[in-house]
Amino acid sequence: MSVIGSTAMRFDEEQSMLLDYARSFCADRGGLNAAREHLETPLEYSPGVWDEMVAMGWTGIGLPEELGGSGLSIGAAVPVAESLGKALMGTPLLSTLLAAQLLLRADSKAAAEVLEGIAGGDAACVAELESEDWSALPRTTVIDDAGMLQGQKRLVMDATSARWIVVTAVAGADTALAVLDATTLDDDAINPRVLIDNTHRAADITFNGVTPLAVISGASVLAALRDYRLLGALLVAAESTGAAAACLDVTVDYLKTRKQFGKLIGSYQALKHPSVDMLTMMDSARSFVYHASSLLGSEPLDKDQEVACRMAKAQATDALKFAGDRAVQFHGGMGFTWDCDAQLFIRRAQGAQQQFGDAQHHRQRLAALLLDD
Repeated sequence: MSVIGSTAMRFDEEQSMLLDYARSFCADRGGLNAAREHLETPLEYSPGVWDEMVAMGWTGIGLPEELGGSGLSIGAAVPVAESLGKALMGTPLLSTLLAAQLLLRADSKAAAEVLEGIAGGDAACVAELESEDWSALPRTTVIDDAGMLQGQKRLVMDATSARWIVVTAVAGADTALAVLDATTLDDDAINPRVLIDNTHRAADITFNGVTPLAVISGASVLAALRDYRLLGALLVAAESTGAAAACLDVTVDYLKTRKQFGKLIGSYQALKHPSVDMLTMMDSARSFVYHASSLLGSEPLDKDQEVACRMAKAQATDALKFAGDRAVQFHGGMGFTWDCDAQLFIRRAQGAQQQFGDAQHHRQRLAALLLDD
């Protein structure tokens, strides 16, 4: 089947059940009030809520049963990510699932202890960025001749919550993954950063001669990193689609209560039309996300899957950016204020755009995938 002709979009029975339960769970534990409780706290979530997620087996999504996982494909995480986004929940679940996928696809045997820990509820993250400019090269985090990790990583999502940290590094002439137990780092190694999206957490990490639990290198690492970045783009797209839906709900509720010149402002065409645009962009993003989810399995990602992941990320972050911008505008003079919920969505949109490449980045690569021979 050609890339353009690939239009599969279906959830199997397990994904459908997971979608129903995740929506209900996240709506009950998350939401705007719960998000606001954690905006200025060290953790963006309640440990009790994380324990419930672990008990439901969510950290084992995408992992095989012999490692303690659910045996489901990583595509099953898409409805969970969408539900987390709609509830503006900022748990380390997505970082954990992505770290697990990176290790699973690079060398599951070498990382078996960590993967079993993740399936059992340990949070994890991937430390990849060395500069706030993604194009900055060369990579300076290295595994030295003594086998110790030296260097720094920037803006590592959920680093403060992680038990396991997977670090991209250079070992000799090869790209390698260094797997660390976060408890072995120096006390001042992890320094939290302030993000524009304060429903999430990130930190810079310094490695001064840390001994990795395992080092994985070879051709499988590059292939695993490619899949990790595409899967990361897809899960952020799913999360953004959920946030766009919540943003639409908040905005429409406001349009139905605020009056101007004696009429509800939602009755004016100038606000009705862009509200419909928000809905159609969000629905389009959801279709792209579900399509990509339908294609995923445990094997390395092929061209169809790459196209689907990139399309989903480009559409979803554009949809959330548009929805957040309209929400702020429709709330008039108070849209930018801390007390107005509209600002939460435009902040989430600004943060999501930068994770795993913005829309322009993915459309540039889609042009080559779809138009070149």
